[in-house]
Amino acid sequence: MTENVRVRFAPSPTGPLHIGGVRTALFNYLFAKKHNGTFVLRIEDTDQTRYVANAEQYIIDSLTWCNIPFDEGPEKNEKFGPYRQSERKDLYKKYAEQLIENGWAYYAFDTAEDLDAHRKDHEEQGKTFIYNWHNREKGRLVNSLVLSKEEVAAKIKAGEKYVVRFKTPQDETLILQDEIRGTIKVETNTLDDKVLFKSDGMPTYHLANIVDDHLMEISHVIRGEEWLPSLPLHVLLYRAFNWKAPKFAHLPLILKPVGKGKLSKRDGDKLGFPVFPLAYTNEQTGDVSRGYREDGYFADAFINMLALLGWNPGTEQEIFSLEELVKAFDLSRVSKSGAKFSPDKTKWFNQQYLQQKSNKELTALFLPILEEKGIVIANEEKQSVSNKKITSSNTPLNDVYVEKVVDLIKERATFVADFWELSSFFFKNPSAYDAKAVKKQWKPETGSLMQELIEVISKIEDFSIENLQTEIKGWIASKEIGFGKVMQPLRLSLVGKLAGPDLFEIMTMIGKETTITRIQNAIQELS
Repeated sequence: MTENVRVRFAPSPTGPLHIGGVRTALFNYLFAKKHNGTFVLRIEDTDQTRYVANAEQYIIDSLTWCNIPFDEGPEKNEKFGPYRQSERKDLYKKYAEQLIENGWAYYAFDTAEDLDAHRKDHEEQGKTFIYNWHNREKGRLVNSLVLSKEEVAAKIKAGEKYVVRFKTPQDETLILQDEIRGTIKVETNTLDDKVLFKSDGMPTYHLANIVDDHLMEISHVIRGEEWLPSLPLHVLLYRAFNWKAPKFAHLPLILKPVGKGKLSKRDGDKLGFPVFPLAYTNEQTGDVSRGYREDGYFADAFINMLALLGWNPGTEQEIFSLEELVKAFDLSRVSKSGAKFSPDKTKWFNQQYLQQKSNKELTALFLPILEEKGIVIANEEKQSVSNKKITSSNTPLNDVYVEKVVDLIKERATFVADFWELSSFFFKNPSAYDAKAVKKQWKPETGSLMQELIEVISKIEDFSIENLQTEIKGWIASKEIGFGKVMQPLRLSLVGKLAGPDLFEIMTMIGKETTITRIQNAIQELS
């Protein structure tokens, strides 16, 4: 691709950024970086009635967390600034007037009440009211196509409210090109004359985004499928201004987990998953919406998941770094049909990324959780627990110890928040015992058997994994009993349930003194 690639993500600051919007931003970012282009953030805040004060910062914070920062945008490299449409509104009136002068638009003075009366009249006749070629010059509608220049000027001078409407051409078949959907044909007679500009000085989305895309030299407009019905108007606007149109690509919807309908916040609330990248607090209502970051997802896992919603790399590969996504991304491999969202698959991605992270990284994330649980971890450096001969009564709680715990339990975790449930027995004695496991594994003779085991453990000096295996398994074999009769009650004593990593790993980690104490506690509680 030899042209200078410039793409834009242009959200409206009306609330939190839906993951569908994040995916649109991501695909724009990937396309830009694939072609050494520029990724622009433009805030489309022309609809001041729905404007939310903290929404713009939320959008920026979300892109930052996702690691898809914009190259140009509000307060950043403002080559074509300003990048908020509300700060550009003086531009749009000039372009609206240019369209009127060239015969591509007209003033319309119809009141909301008049238009409503027209709609009701058409409904009574079994018809649908469309403001376009078939009625705009028939005299029943009040616009500059039927009024004299003097009448129009007088109305504007008198302060009458008006809108500027686009004059859609009649009896024409538009041949439109979409980078994802191919050739699209539209009959202009089916289109209405959209409002472009209002007398309060604010443009509608249609005019503002065309003008801004042209002035910001946008080469490709990659946006959601919901804007596909606007494509004919936008292409006609480029023709009306005699500007070269960018290439268009309309991304498929992200669908509900059941596969029908667009994914919404309601679906997330109902099924228990977030639909926003970050948690969001509505300043007016105080309502808090969940976010992927706060739910414990890694940003790179979240982005990897989103990239594969509607895009297929053409291979079996599913795990991609951002750099790999940039290299592999191609608009031609974006699907035309909607992509079904899967909460379970999203968790799977997070689990894969958790396994890829180093124990040191995960330990740093786990330490604050331990602190919340009241577990004091020493900061001083200690030699590795796993590689030395352990003879001390207990292993000191330090970051090396926590790192070893993380190594033992992370394979069974999806989130770092799972670590405590999987490892609490490494840090404190069990306070309860699983009732079903007790009923099944703790027999009348188990207490005396565990007391004998305490005597065996007390005599073991080398408390390493290998030596514990040799000594305890040797003792069990000498008694000619099944291993389960000892090992299952032992696990119950140390963990509180029949779960966790290798028992000898646990014993080595918690040390001799704690091991004996926990067995004694279990005998007292369960026998």
